[in-house]
Order: sequence, then structure tokens, then C-alpha cells
Amino acid sequence: MPRAGTLPAVLTGLFVTVLDFFIVNVAVPTAQRDLHADSATVEWVVAGYALAYGSMLIVGGRLGDIHGRRRMFSAGMLFFTLASIACGLAPGPEALVAARVAQGVSAALLAPQVLAVVRTVYTGRERARAINAYALTMGSAAVFGQLIGGALIHADVFGLGWRACFLINVPIGIAVLAVARRVIPESRATGAVRLDLPGAALLSLSLVALLLPLIEGREQGWPLWTWASFAGSVALAGAYRARRHRESPLIDLALFRERGFTVGLFTYTAFTMGMAAYFLVLALYAQEGRGLDAMGAGLLFVPIGAGYLAASLFAPWLMLRLGRQVIAIGALVRVAGLALLFVMVAQDAAIGWLASALLVDGVGMGLALAPIMATVLAEIPPHHAGAASGALNTVQQVGGALGVGVIGILYYGSLAEGSSTAFLHGLTYLIAVALVLAGLAQLLPRAASASSTSSTSSTSPRASSSSREGVQS
Repeated sequence: MPRAGTLPAVLTGLFVTVLDFFIVNVAVPTAQRDLHADSATVEWVVAGYALAYGSMLIVGGRLGDIHGRRRMFSAGMLFFTLASIACGLAPGPEALVAARVAQGVSAALLAPQVLAVVRTVYTGRERARAINAYALTMGSAAVFGQLIGGALIHADVFGLGWRACFLINVPIGIAVLAVARRVIPESRATGAVRLDLPGAALLSLSLVALLLPLIEGREQGWPLWTWASFAGSVALAGAYRARRHRESPLIDLALFRERGFTVGLFTYTAFTMGMAAYFLVLALYAQEGRGLDAMGAGLLFVPIGAGYLAASLFAPWLMLRLGRQVIAIGALVRVAGLALLFVMVAQDAAIGWLASALLVDGVGMGLALAPIMATVLAEIPPHHAGAASGALNTVQQVGGALGVGVIGILYYGSLAEGSSTAFLHGLTYLIAVALVLAGLAQLLPRAASASSTSSTSSTSPRASSSSREGVQS
């Protein structure tokens, strides 16, 4: 059964893992100067976290299914806190990169357990509200990451400078660990379940081979090794699929027979391709095109956050009435906001005027995100909750890396014509992605996502699978 502090505890863990993905964008420039690091090394402060996080998420989810979601959440939180201390105290760039990789692995152990706990502990309307709170937390951490980082660096707490961006995780981690055992019920998949180590190695290596060129390819001009890596990723994924007859697969391929799960993953990919890429070029335009400092650029994200928070409160209500069309509406609202922003930038409007367009865009994000997640998870049996959550989080990383790679080509490829022109090219891409998202929403199951989520526990034939799920105090 859910307890009073279950959701706040797991969502706090989620918040810091997502926050650390975005807050580092503000911390890197000052860290580079302080540690006398070259640009190639400091890039891995960002890439190391993203690569370790994205490639280990499915493994982390499966470990929760096998060994207990509370146990793996707590272990991930502990290791993440220790890695954050190592980041904050790093004496040199190499130590910082190593600590960031450790952070990424720890986050991959923690993050999939959050949705798995939501999927197995909550039922009915409580689950719909919990999924909406999950989306609200994740979006807020992403939107406000640069603002929080800019504020910490500007305040220079205890003279820590950029190090405060990492050390802020320490008291949060300690607080979560102090209450986790009391407020998070333990759950796991029961029966003869084990970790398929060769399968885990194949799938993790396949994700590394996919993510590495997506993260590094544009910066290096897409050399031959990036294309070889893409080919290797396909080959490794094929080798994993050839093991489908083995017991206890890392992720059961039967999950992909569910249209809501499969199409939902593609829909989420489209959403994430437009989110991380957007935050990147908006921050670059604010600082390079408008001359704002880190704090000023962070403040530019406040209208997006306000629109996102407001829309997220109404998303569950709209899901019950409009089903999948809420996602399409959210995507089209994004199109409207981005088109308005395009016109304003093209006319070189004052920076304050951009707030209205950014607010509209935030509303579109808030309307789309929670319904996508509810659709993906609606028909997932509880004993696959961890693996499915890991897949969802992996798609987030792949989509984000792919979107950043594509928009990076467009933005930097036209930067010689001016930062405004480069940003306009990026906005054109983002509008196209939002239109694709609206189209993909039409391929989702017709049933309202929230209704499906609400009824799964009581009416779906798959609900009987919950009897195989061990939920303990």
C-alpha cells in the first residue's frame, strides 16, 4: 500500500537525477576555468553522465524487479550522493569526469524504480495523479535546472562556486535515505527471475554504441567511427534479440506487442527530441545572441516552467475526457508557441516580449508529457514494471541525444549568419518535431490514457498478473 511519504520520497530522488543532467550546463564554464581543463575533457563532464545514465537504465530497472525496487532506489540514492560529493570535491578535470560517470550509473539504478513504484503501489485515479506528479517533477527539474544552477553560482554559497551545483545533492540525498525504508513499500517480481548477464552486457553495449556517436558525433564532424558505432549498435541489438528464447530476459520483447507501449515509446522519443534540443538552443541564443549571463538565461526559462506547471495540473482531467488527443493538443499548442517565438525572434523583439511565447510553449509541454507516460505504462504487467520503466527512461536519453545532435547541426551550421538566424533554424526543426508528435498521437490506442490507467487494476485481464508481484512492508 502507498504511504503518506512514498511519492514525495521517490520523486525527490527523480528530481536530483534529472536536475544534474541540466544544471551542469551552467556549472561547466566556471569549472573549466577553475580546473584548467581543455574543452575536450570538459565535454565529458556532460557526456559521461549522459552515456552512463542512458546505457544502464534498462539494467537498473531489471535489478529492481529482481532484488526489490526500494532496495535498488536506496542503493542508487546512496551511490548518487557519494558521487555528488566526489564531483563537488574533484581536484582536477579527470576526477570530475570519473565522478560524473559514477553519478550516471547511480542515477540509472535509481530512476527506473520511481515509475516502477508508482506502477506497482498505486492504482486507479491515485496512479493517474502519481504519474502526473512524476511528469511534473521531471519537467520542473529540466526547465528550472539552469535557473537553479545560475542562482547557486551567483550566490557563491560558502565560496563553493560551481561546486555547489553538485554538493546541493548531499543534504537532499541524506534526507531521502533517512525516510526511504519507512515510507517506500518494497516490491519485486516474484518467481524464478534472474539477471541475464550476457543479455545485460549486449543491451548495455548496444546502447553505448548508439548514444556515444549521438553525443559526440556532431562535435567531431561525424567521422567514420561514429557510423561504425551505429552499425555496431544494430548488430549488438540483433544479438540480444537472438537470445529471446532464454529465461528471464532483461526486457521481455512481448511487451512490444502492446500498441500503447510500442507507439507510446515512439511518441515519447518525438517529445524528448524536441525538449532537450530546445533547452540547448534557447540557452545558447540567450547568452550568445542576447548577451545574458547564466542567471539571466536561467530566468528566461521561468515562463516555460510556469506554463508547464499550470498545464500539468489540468492534464489528468483532460485525459479522462479527451484521451490521446490531449497529446496532440499539447503538441499543437507547442507549435503555436514556437511559431510565435519564431516571429518575435525574426523581428528582433525585446527579450521581455519572448515571455508570452515561452509561456504558451510550456503549456504545450505540460499537456503532452503525463498522457504519454500514462499511455506507455497503462497495460504493463506489474512484474515487468521495472524493465518497462527502464525502457521509458532509456528512450528519454536516446531521444534527447538524437534531438541535440540534429539541432546542433542546424544551429552551429548556420551560426556564421548570426545567432538569431541559427536559432530560427533550430525553431523550424522544433516545430516539425511537434507536428510529428501530434501525428504519432493518432496511432495510440483510442482509450483515454488516464482511464486505462485507472481501470487496469480492476478490469484488465492483465491485472491478474499482480498476484505474482510481491509487495511488502
